[in-house]
Amino acid sequence: MNTPAISAAASGAFGPTRWTLVLAARGATPEARAALGELCAAYWTPVFRFLRREGRDEDAARELTQEFFARLLARGGVAGAAPERGRFRSFLLGAVKHFLGDLRDRENAAKRGSGIAPESLDHDTGQGTAPGSQVADPASDVPDRVFDREWALAIMARSLGALEAEFAATGRAAHFTALKPWLVGDTAALSQAAAATALGMSEGAVKVAIHRLRRRFRELVRAEVAQTLPAGDDLDAELRYLIEVLTGG
Repeated sequence: MNTPAISAAASGAFGPTRWTLVLAARGATPEARAALGELCAAYWTPVFRFLRREGRDEDAARELTQEFFARLLARGGVAGAAPERGRFRSFLLGAVKHFLGDLRDRENAAKRGSGIAPESLDHDTGQGTAPGSQVADPASDVPDRVFDREWALAIMARSLGALEAEFAATGRAAHFTALKPWLVGDTAALSQAAAATALGMSEGAVKVAIHRLRRRFRELVRAEVAQTLPAGDDLDAELRYLIEVLTGG
């Protein structure tokens, strides 16, 4: 299965109570199940990359990610979500770890049932079992902050995609392309004067446009984070944490 594309909800349509709706209904209503499905599609990538870091090859990680979300959605998936673990990020990480534990048990049982020890696929290299043929202990080998960083990157990517979609919808795709480097920090070889010439704007107008672009991006990031938090949770604290994991703090 291909990684789910960012849905129309990436345009900012996600409401700040999306995860609150799922928690309140515990997946019992069509609306809650739809909300959970959209959240799962939106944050497919952090789970996939977590499984890759855990030791699976790309194809195996894709299959396992699909299996994980299929199980989560089929079961309603949120019965164990507790208020103290109310962030969707925290819930999803816990669910992935539980899934990996079940998977490890199944693989160990299969090895015991075969009656033979698993043989290395790397006879010539002496490097032991081939990547992906064993499951590492997620609690020790893949720190939670690895998942949290992938989560933060997904937040940024979705917000950037939402901003690009807004510009495209108003016929300003060229403006976004020209000004985006000042949003993502890739301006070493660029000048605002050159961007102004390319866009037929004054340099002062470009400065104002960049300021507005950054402000709107911050708004979209806040909205994206908010829809993964339960009602009453500290949005600013979550934003500070995500910035911290992105910057390696």
